[in-house]
Order: sequence, then structure tokens, then C-alpha cells
Amino acid sequence: MRVRTLSTLSSAVLAAGAWLVTAPAGAQQVTREALPGVTNFAHVETTVACAGAITPDAIPEIKRMGFVSIINLREATEAGAEVEREATAARAAGLRYYHIPFNGSSPDPAAADQFLDAISATGTEPAFIHCSGGNRAATMWLIKRLAIDHWDVDRASKEAAALGQTNATLRQWAIDYAAAHRR
Repeated sequence: MRVRTLSTLSSAVLAAGAWLVTAPAGAQQVTREALPGVTNFAHVETTVACAGAITPDAIPEIKRMGFVSIINLREATEAGAEVEREATAARAAGLRYYHIPFNGSSPDPAAADQFLDAISATGTEPAFIHCSGGNRAATMWLIKRLAIDHWDVDRASKEAAALGQTNATLRQWAIDYAAAHRR
């Protein structure tokens, strides 16, 4: 199943403020759009979407868009996280669901290990990855690009920034982690 690209977005979504982020040469294009129940939605063509907080009510739309899994990086203690409700809704929609708590202020390499295992599992992509604002989701995608896809740091960092990676300290942590954990 193919996830929508910019050319197939409805005019209603385009009118609502969707915009295309210029991607570096050789990278897939990152598309941003308004999606009810989802904060800061951005996706890389057919591979992945990174977003902020979602509501369980958004999950049927995520499924309709062609995603086969959700990777939730929020800690259960975060305000509004609703981890159990989200897991139940994802499973009811027929989506794979991974909860990998990741604290961006105190990043744990074990969370990155779990993320790489999840994102590289057969049948996980296209994956919808989210946290509360999108920064941690894009950071984990940066790690995947570096450690598994073997992209260079500049190319992977530009794509991650387009997806919502904004924290320089966390970006450097991801680069250092990926350098030590290439697959």
C-alpha cells in the first residue's frame, strides 16, 4: 500500500496550509499537512511520518493514509500521552503498535536500540512515528538514516530538520549514537 504523496493530497488539505519542505539532493521529499488530531504532521513520501502528539481518534485516518505501524516515543507520564488508549485504538485499526518511551532531555541508548529494532522489523514501514512535538520522532529517524541507511550526517540532518528535529544537543547525541551503532 502506498502512502499519499503531495500530488495526491486533496485540495482541502492544500487549502488548509499543507506545504512542501525542500529536501536535500537524493533525499525523499518531506510533506507537511494539517491532520485532525495530529500535531506537526510531516511525512517522507512513502516511508515514514514524524509527528507530535496524536489523539486516539486520529488513528483511523493514519491507517487510511496507508501506515501499517505506529511508534509512540512519548513517556506514559507526559501530559495527554494516553498510551493505553492509543495502543488499543491502533490494534483495533489493525496497526502494529510500538511504545518506546524516549526522554529527549536524558536520552537512553536502549530506547534508540529498541527503535532501530522496531523500524527495521519486516512489515513495519510505512511507519507513523510520534512524540509530543515531533522533535524526538525526527531524532529517531535521523538515527535510522545514519545507522541503518548509512546516509552522511549532512544529508540525514537536513531531512531530520525538515521532519521537525530542532534540538542541537539531541541531534549531536543521535549522531554520536549512530556512529557507535552502525548496522
